[in-house]
This record gives sequence, structure tokens and C-alpha cells, in this order.
Amino acid sequence: MASFKPTKIQVYPKLGEKVTQDTLYWKNYKAPVQIKEFGAITNIDFSPVAPHNFAVTAFTRIHIYGPFSQEPVKTFTRFKDTAYCGRFRSDGQLLVAGCEDSVVRLFDVSGKVALRMFKGHTKAVHVTDFTSDRYQILTGSDDYSCRIWDIPNATDLTTYQEHTDYIRCGVTSKLNRDLFITGSYDHTVKLFDTRLDKSVMTMNHGQPVESLLLYPSEGLLVSAGGRYVKVWDLLKGGQPLVSLKNHHKTVTCLCLSSNGQRLLSASLDRHVKVYNTTNYKVVHNFDYAASILSLALAPDDESIVVGMTNSILSIKRRKSPEESKETLGQQTRRPSYRVFVKGKNYVPKQDDYLVSKPVKQHLAKYDKQLKKFNVSKALDTALETWRRHRKPEITVAVIKELDRRGTLKNALAGRDEQGVSHLLNFLIGNLVDPRFAPVLVTAAEMILDIYHSVIGQSPVVDRQLLRLQELLGREIDYQQDLLEVLGMLDTMFASNLPRKEVPCSAISRSNGLTQGKASTSRPELQAS
Repeated sequence: MASFKPTKIQVYPKLGEKVTQDTLYWKNYKAPVQIKEFGAITNIDFSPVAPHNFAVTAFTRIHIYGPFSQEPVKTFTRFKDTAYCGRFRSDGQLLVAGCEDSVVRLFDVSGKVALRMFKGHTKAVHVTDFTSDRYQILTGSDDYSCRIWDIPNATDLTTYQEHTDYIRCGVTSKLNRDLFITGSYDHTVKLFDTRLDKSVMTMNHGQPVESLLLYPSEGLLVSAGGRYVKVWDLLKGGQPLVSLKNHHKTVTCLCLSSNGQRLLSASLDRHVKVYNTTNYKVVHNFDYAASILSLALAPDDESIVVGMTNSILSIKRRKSPEESKETLGQQTRRPSYRVFVKGKNYVPKQDDYLVSKPVKQHLAKYDKQLKKFNVSKALDTALETWRRHRKPEITVAVIKELDRRGTLKNALAGRDEQGVSHLLNFLIGNLVDPRFAPVLVTAAEMILDIYHSVIGQSPVVDRQLLRLQELLGREIDYQQDLLEVLGMLDTMFASNLPRKEVPCSAISRSNGLTQGKASTSRPELQAS
């Protein structure tokens, strides 16, 4: 008796990933370098001057890393409690940071001891930044207040108490030293002018605000909080432009690419989304191993630095042109087949005695049912939930095999409401797929032939049949439209093709007769 042949699962071509310029640009980074810090990394800031070192604020320390170093080139540890928001001044010489003990410290990048200590807040300071004139500092605290400090005298110049909850983010204007913006857990974003004693603009984000970002032109403001990233037009009085909801957990930080055309947002859902700032659609996505608290891009996007809740600092550096060419030239290494065929191609010699070992045949569950001629159970196995959703080609292959054997109608018949519902669900999801349509159309006709007498007895089946009818109607309309378009294109192409004249030396172009016959025919007509 011949051995049973397993069902042949046809391999269909996979739809390729759409490769865009953004995909090529944002994938052109080396494997990440991971550095273990002492605690959760709450802030990363790049120095605006070469060589563009970056400050990493984690637990009670601020580490400064060089562009290619894996060890900190400088460390500030003069904090009694958790440090927050270490930021460089525009000249890269000073660094300011807040702390859980409510004291704001100012450091010289080349020194160790704090140059100034600003005392006045009563709770943790999470927001620090320099104004554009370099002589003042903005701070925001959990005591609901934000302050402007004078650096030379270490004195409090202005205090605002308008927020009603923690202030966790803020940014100063780089074009006007008197303007700054703060975001709070009271869901509001406020624009302040130090020449006035109150805020000049208030925007309601709708969620606790975690991060703020000003565009270089400072006409647009981006706020992040909850699952939302919102863009506001400051030139139109804080009018909301767009609201993005692409993350499924809280968005913690924002960043802008070097050319200002791409916006990056990072979230606790371990993803970094890249948006096109023209239409605010997601053009790329980065995945990380843990929830993200901080994100920064180096000038010219040379590196992406991400800080996570598990104390890991991830640094991705851009490949050089030579490395990019090498990567393109290398082929993906595939598993070697030699392990699987080892010894199978050995040919016995003349004096060898060959002991053959029967090869055990491993069959899938549906093949075992087919081997026992349990066609209905084989179809049930092929229609299991995970298989029909993840591997529809297996279900189609079993249906095709049953049709080849002539037992498909038997396998489809005798089903209850749930069984028919599973069949119709599978047809609705895959019938218009050009890969599966030739097989599933036959199955659909058989199902209608078998169960047309019970139509109207089950509302579930009736609804699915109506959906199937609508689906087929739409598909037929699409096909007709495509045929019309194809006919139009054929006409256009035919009219644009150059016309070639067929050489006719001995044949008249007027009537196709030879010149001799034409001359002899005319007198005969005249004579008659």
C-alpha cells in the first residue's frame, strides 16, 4: 500500500514592506550601545556646541558622555536626592539641574562644585532651563510655582502661582528672553511674559502634561500628555491644530529632528513614533525593551539616545557611508542545511552492508484526519481559530485537497449554526483575496447549495450571508471599474504607438489590385 502523502501547503508570495525614504533614513543606525545607569533616566540633553556631548540625568547623578564614549567623561554627584532635568546653556559652558530637595544647582561643565544654588521652592524642582540671554534661569516645581532666577545674584526675579498642580515640563523661547511656557498636571499649558504679572495665554491639553516642545520658528507648540500629542498655533492665540493618538500608553517626551521636518514622540508603551510635520502621519517606528522616559537627538541626527525605566541608556549611532554600503552588500545569513542532510548523501561502497532505517512520518492533525477519511473533522481542524486567522493558506489547502478528492460537499454538509458561521466568517475574510479566490469560490457555491433551504432560520447566518453578498457586489463593481480603466489605457497606448507603413511595391494602395489588372478592367466596363 502506498504511503500517505501529506497535504501540500502552497507557498504564496508575501506582500513586501513598503520602503520609503524615511524607512531608509531612520533604519540607517548601528546596533544600539546599552549603558547601565544608577536609576531611571529622566532627562537627556545634548550640548549645542561641538563635540555635542550629552548630559544624562539619572537618580542622584548627572553623567556627561562624549559622542563616541561609552564611559562618562564628566560626573556631577553633588545632589542630596534625586536630580532632575539637567540642561546645557546655549554656549555649552554651564549646566543647570533641579532636585528632589527643592534646590536648583548651577554647574560649570569643566568643574565639579556647584557655582550657584537657588533656594526658594518648597518641593521638588522638575523643570529647569536657561533663557535666551543666558543670564536667567526658569524653574518649575511641585509646589505649583514657576520662577525666573537671576544667575549673577542668585535671586528670584519673578514668581508665578497660576498652576493648580505639579509643574513637570517647561521650555523657554530662544527668540525672546521674556517668554516661556510651562505644562502642568492640572491639564493646562500656560505662556508667560516676564514683563507682565500673569500668563498671557492658556491652553487645555485635557490630560496631565508631560512634555513641551517649541518649533524653531516658535509659531507652533507641541504638548504631550496621556496618550495624546497635540499641536497648537501660538500665532492664532493657542488654537489647536492637530491631536495625535498613536500611542497606547502615556507619552513622556518629545523631540524634533535636525531639519525640523520630523517630530519624535516616546511613550511608556516602549515605542518611539516618527511623524511627518507636514501631515502628521507616522512614517517610522522604533521599538525598545522597556518603557521610555527620555529621548534626545544629536545635531544632524547623528545619534538617537533613549533613557528607560529599567536604568538602561540606549545609544544608536548613524552608520557612515562606507558602513551603509557594506550592509547593503551583505546578504542575510540563512541557517545552514548541512546539519539536516548530514550523512544522507553518503553512498555505500561495494563491501558495505547498508542497514536502512524507516523514516517516521510526522503528520499534521488535519492530515491524520484525512488519512482516516474523516473529512468533516479534517475541515474542522483546518478551521480552528488561530489557524484560519494566522495561516489561512493551510485552511485553503485542506479545502482544495477535499475538493480534489471529491469529498468537499460531504465535509461542508451536516453542520450546525456555529459551524456554518465559522465557514462564512472565513469566506468573508478571504474570498476576495486573489490568492485564495479560485478555491474559495467553489466552496462558497457548495455552501449556498447545501444550506439555501435553511436561510431565514438563523439571524446570525442570515447577517453573514448579507455581508458576503455585499462583499461580492463591491468586488464585482471594482473589477468592472478596473476593466474600464484598462480599456482606456489600452486605447491611449495604442494611439501613442508610432505607425509603421507596410511596403507594397506591386499592389495598388487604392484597391489592392495590381496595376496591370486595373488597366485592363476599365475598357471592359466602358464597352459594356
